[in-house]
Amino acid sequence: MRAKTTPDESVVTRELPEPLSLRRMIGPGIIAVGIGMAAGEIILWPYLTAIGGLGLLWLAFTTLAVQFVINMEIERYTLATGQTVVAGFSRWWKGWGIIVCLAGAFQYVWPGWATSGSTVFTYLIGGGDPVWITVASLVIVGLLLSLSKVVYKTVERVETVKVALTLFFLAVVVVFVISLSTWGEGAKATVTEFGQIPDGITFTLILSAIGAAGAGGVHNLVLSNWIRDKRYGMGAHVPRLISPITGQEEAAGTDRYQFPLDETSMSRWNVWWKRANAEHLVTFVAVCFVTIGVMSLLAYETLFGRDDLKSDPSFLLIQGDIFAGEVGTWLKLLFLAVAAVSLWAAAMGLLDIIGRVVSDFLSRNYLAGSARWTESRIYLAVVWGEIVLGSVILLAGFTQPIGLLIVSTCAASVVTLLYSILLVRLNTRDLPAPVRLKGWRLGGMLVAIAFYGFFAIAMVVTQLDKL
Repeated sequence: MRAKTTPDESVVTRELPEPLSLRRMIGPGIIAVGIGMAAGEIILWPYLTAIGGLGLLWLAFTTLAVQFVINMEIERYTLATGQTVVAGFSRWWKGWGIIVCLAGAFQYVWPGWATSGSTVFTYLIGGGDPVWITVASLVIVGLLLSLSKVVYKTVERVETVKVALTLFFLAVVVVFVISLSTWGEGAKATVTEFGQIPDGITFTLILSAIGAAGAGGVHNLVLSNWIRDKRYGMGAHVPRLISPITGQEEAAGTDRYQFPLDETSMSRWNVWWKRANAEHLVTFVAVCFVTIGVMSLLAYETLFGRDDLKSDPSFLLIQGDIFAGEVGTWLKLLFLAVAAVSLWAAAMGLLDIIGRVVSDFLSRNYLAGSARWTESRIYLAVVWGEIVLGSVILLAGFTQPIGLLIVSTCAASVVTLLYSILLVRLNTRDLPAPVRLKGWRLGGMLVAIAFYGFFAIAMVVTQLDKL
């Protein structure tokens, strides 16, 4: 039964549910790493390693540590309120939600992930037009999202399979390809070259790499939506995103919840918080750490020092040919197949991300009373709008995958800087004292702001110097 609502906004007091077991909470971190384990881990970080050596591994690991702090603050707000952080920002000023939605649309309208997957697929089959393969793959992804009864479950299953395949490939190359000396050089470079930037690596590439290490930009924000659909904390009181084609939509309910700050609730909150941290640390941070590390060592082992590498995914074909020569054709085929599937699965997740962010914002701020434009229908409209725009971009001739990825990932880093500042305000002032942001976590958020701010300013200054 609903308790009374506060007079200033729609805040309803409900009981904080019993915490799920850690096993049942696993999922949101896998989706985050499954989507993130693509452009950065397969293309950008290996490319940077191939041209600059192992001297940037420290930056990848530092970025993951910073992202863990940011991501848990995103989860904190939704665990405590059932509301997404974008909705939380929009409570102060709707313009914040508009800015995030526009930033997400700009970040993901460039179909760099899908185009990269299609390009790698042509290497696998020995030819074909990446543009039309990409358009077809985007349409297939759109159909999968449109026909999913519970969209979250479909995305979780696809990304889980992708992560499993990628980890299998990494285990294979650790056994058959990477030498002990390369492991030693990687460990040494991470420690002795900490804070240094290798020659030939621009601040634009660095900002892009930061945006592609793990998650980045609007990608992180959608952890709110995923943990809500996974029934974390107060998110259990919010209806999940259901396909209007194959599922029965539920009433949206209230906008924001709170739980009584009694002994029982606080005991449950502590368990929820501990398990949410453990889930994200193991499924997101650890997997990203291993993936970036092994893929970078692999690129160093096979490609570093070559003068025939171009700024496009063709270096993956060179790498595959080396695998075929040193180990066997089977490893080349496995490598290209895993890369293609990984990049396509990421494209699916990215379409889900922008669909969720925009539909959540519009349904709560401008279309709350509409019977026609429910959150699920807005979601599908946004997904297909992104597919159409992405296809138009490709057919207009913007087909360079790494160029598209750099645009997207630089935007991701700048967006992360913006909402990190907003998160500090949200979780220090809009949550009750016992559950709000404080202590070392607050210090970690200030470090995150300084981290992203430094590289964003450095990139802008560098570009102005060029002009």
